[in-house]
Parts: sequence; C-alpha cells; structure tokens
Amino acid sequence: MSVRTSWLVGLCLLPASTFVVASDTPPSIVTPVSESHSASTAGVLRLADALAFAMRDNPGLAAMRSRATAAAAVPGQVSVLPDPRLLLNAANLPLDGFSMTQEGMTQLQVGVVQMLPAIGRLDLREKVATYESAAAADDVGEMRLRLERDVRRSWWNIFYLDRALDILSRNADLLRQLVEVAQTKYRVGQGLQQDVLLAQLELSRLKDQEIVLLGQRRSEEARLSVLLNWPSDRQIQLPAKVALGLDEPEDEDALLEQALRLRPMLASRQNSIEAARGRLDLARKDRSPEFSLGAMYGLRQGQNPDGSDRADFLSVMFNMSMPIFTGQRQDKSAEQRGSQVQQQMYNLAAARQLVSGEVSRALADYRSAREQASLLVAGILPQARQTVASMLVAYQVDKVDFLNVVRVQVTLFNYETRYWNAISRAKQAKAALQAAVGLSAFDDDGLRSNPLNFQSESEVLHEEVPHE
Repeated sequence: MSVRTSWLVGLCLLPASTFVVASDTPPSIVTPVSESHSASTAGVLRLADALAFAMRDNPGLAAMRSRATAAAAVPGQVSVLPDPRLLLNAANLPLDGFSMTQEGMTQLQVGVVQMLPAIGRLDLREKVATYESAAAADDVGEMRLRLERDVRRSWWNIFYLDRALDILSRNADLLRQLVEVAQTKYRVGQGLQQDVLLAQLELSRLKDQEIVLLGQRRSEEARLSVLLNWPSDRQIQLPAKVALGLDEPEDEDALLEQALRLRPMLASRQNSIEAARGRLDLARKDRSPEFSLGAMYGLRQGQNPDGSDRADFLSVMFNMSMPIFTGQRQDKSAEQRGSQVQQQMYNLAAARQLVSGEVSRALADYRSAREQASLLVAGILPQARQTVASMLVAYQVDKVDFLNVVRVQVTLFNYETRYWNAISRAKQAKAALQAAVGLSAFDDDGLRSNPLNFQSESEVLHEEVPHE
C-alpha cells in the first residue's frame, strides 16, 4: 500500500465525532459536557438549587427583608398618643430655711400632663407609616426579582462557557490529529510544510481562546458565588444534561399589561406617592394648634393663723400652641411636601417607562436568540456538516487542499459554539423578561410554578445529542 493510500485510510479512520455533529440537534436539548468539564452528580449545581440558595442566603436580600420587617412595626407606634409626663415639684421653698411650714404657698406638687395632637394627625401618621411599610415590602419583591434574574444569567453564562470549552477541546483534538497526518505526509514528500505550520498556528489560536474562556468562566463563577453567599473561590460545576424550552412567549402588549400590574417596583413607587400625600396632609395639619392638658396636686404642711391645717391645692392646666408664623414655617413646609409628591409621581412615570423598555428589550433579545438558535440547528449546522463531508471526499481526490479542510471543520465548530451561545442568550433574555414582567419563580413560601407562559423545563425530555 502506498504512503498516500495509508495516509488517507488513517484520515478516514479518525473518530467520527471529530468531523460531524448530528443534524437533528433540537434547540430544546443540551449535549452532555465532556469528561474534563463535568462533575459528579453530588457536586453539580442545578439552576433550581442555585435559586434556592440565593433566596435563602443572599445577605442583600436578607437585609431588605429586615428593613421591611422594621418598617412594618412603625404604624402601630405612631398611631397612639404620646406618653404622658409626670411632674414632681417642690414649689415656693423659702431660702432662709427651706421649711415646708414657714410659708403658706410652700407645697410639694405631683402632676400629669398629656399632649393632644390635632384631630386626625395620628391617623395621618399611621397612614404614612403604613404606605412606607408597604413600599418596603415591595422593595423586597423587587430585589428578589433582580436577584433571581442575576442568578439565572450567571448560571446560563457558565453553561455556555462549558459548552464552548467542550467544543474547543474536541476541535483541538481534531487539529492535533491533523497535524500528525500533515507531518507524516510532509516527511514522505507528499505534503507541504505550510500545511503543518498552518495547522499548528490554528492549534495555538485555540489554546489562546481556551485561556480566555477559562478566565471568563472563573470570573462568572466568582460572580455567581457572591450571589449565593458562597466563598468567591469556590468551584462550580453544572449538570451534564439540562433540558431547555424556547417556546414563543405571550404577546408584547399582554406582557406590558402584566408588568404594569405586577411589577413590585411600580407598586413601591405608588405607595411612596401615597406616603408623600400623607406627609402633605400632615404639613397642612401643622396650621392647626396642638394642645396639652394637665392636673397638679399640691401638698401643703403647717397651719393657718386660726390654727386650722392648711388646705392642699389642685391645679388644672391647658396649653395650646399658637402657629402665628405660618407664612414662614407651615406654608413652606406644605409647599415642600407638595413638591415631594410631584417628585414621587415623576418617579412613578419614569419607572413605568423603565419597565416598558425592559420588557421590550428582553422580549426582543429572547426572540432574536431563539430565531438564531432555530436557524443554526435547522439550517446552518446541517449545511456545515454536509460541507465538511463533501470537503473530506474532495480532499481524498486532491480537489481541495489541506488548509480548506481544516478551515471548514473549524467553521463547523464555530457554528456549534454560536448555537450554544444563542441558547444561553435566549435563557438569559427569558430571565430578564420574567423579572421585567414582575413574575418570580419564588415567593416567601419557596418555589412556585413556571410564572411565564414558556414551556416548562420539566416538560422537555432529557436526551443526549449524538455525535455521529
């Protein structure tokens, strides 16, 4: 057998997965990660587990919950009258002897004074505190949405990087084998040295890409660990198989209507408006006087000139504030509170615009990534595989050169990488859309059902993508 024939036989005997990937790769199925990037079942981090860890352990969310709990305790405190004041006096003591019987007006006094706010002021204070408490609770819901979104984004980004590293590893194995074939052919005088050099250059380029991808994965691991309140240097491994669903979501108008109705941030802004209005009413109440009532008992000792015991005293007190500087104080305060109401209303309008933009952008990103994934799996990848097969046949009869064979195979692997990137971007966009609409997979009682009208992951069969 000639050297050329032996070399072609060796090329054809390379592992089939080196050149071709199955053409029936559905966008709802994930290929298992290669052994070098997989972990044992006990050490993997499923997405649902990551979300549960974040909801339970994230210190930022815990701080927001504590803030809301503290705010919930305020309404009951501000709705009651101020504590009465106890008065103890020694009145009219003579300085020449401090005698309690020398002078008739000398007395020991005990009294009680109660402040009485203007009518309606306590109700207004309770109203303001109640709305502020509701706003704090809504802030917890908003942070929960953002935390869930960030965890999903980071998890799916690590998922993509694992896929990319797996594809890169297989591509590098291919190039190493092709380098050996090219070197063998060059040694027997049937090949060109440039084929060897170009293949080695492509192999070095893949090594450079691997360094970049590993750095990105480590950075994403640290980001996810922070969200889960784990040590930042902790290594994270994802499951070898993950089921995906990329169904068409609801119409944009329906999603916008849901977002305006359900988004906690908007509810928080509305509660802030109501609290500001309550403070405005309180400022207007400042024009009304406040009162205080008190009673004092005076104990006297000694006797009157006629020999009778001195009678004790009873005093009744009434105090009232006199708001006579309303133009400089109360009116200015009411003007300030009115401006704050306008500020909160503008904040609500800005928040609505922000939510609308978030929904539109997330939906557009999801549809774009979903369409790209469908195009790749249904059109580009099968065409690329056919091209690889055709180039291999043509190469065996010297119709194409070695460099083109390498390049077309690299192109196929690049399209595979773009496919998994599209899958990852679609899932991240779905997470952003879910947060923008205001629907969380978690509430205070734990995990809930799939909040958006996307295909549930549990409804997708777990299958492996074959490599033919």
